[in-house]
Amino acid sequence: MTAQKVLGIDPGIATTGWGFVEKAPPDRFLTVRFGCLLTPAKEPMVQRLRHLAEQLRRLVQAEKPDVAAVEELYFAKDSRTAASVGHARGVILLVLSELGLPVYEYNPRQVKMALTGYGAADKSQMQRMVQRLLSLKEIPKPDDAADALAIALCHLQTLQLPA
Repeated sequence: MTAQKVLGIDPGIATTGWGFVEKAPPDRFLTVRFGCLLTPAKEPMVQRLRHLAEQLRRLVQAEKPDVAAVEELYFAKDSRTAASVGHARGVILLVLSELGLPVYEYNPRQVKMALTGYGAADKSQMQRMVQRLLSLKEIPKPDDAADALAIALCHLQTLQLPA
């Protein structure tokens, strides 16, 4: 079995976290790269979405992942935040589709369950589990990138579970 490279994405309009994780035989997880895509706060929404699309396209073309795992939109208390994240998710899903990547979506509870076995795990529990599963010396920063790595790991962990 060859390694499978997964791109995890934590969508946002200002900051979109991303992380590439590989599953290598027998059952090891390797961090390839992680970081964030940023959009200028003062630009109109349309320009920010275009900027996000361009950055994501370049990133995927450079790293050539096998699949992408994207966090589903959860209902935020602030409807403006939910709408802007929804716009970002739409652009992200479109770009990934245009590039021919299979896309899997996971809600925050699924990510928490896959990594910790507890659907209400807090952020620090999640970050420590990401650090542990990827054998990192420190918790990945920024938080959006750590969340993206968790989403990629969720996909790889979920694939290991019996149907």
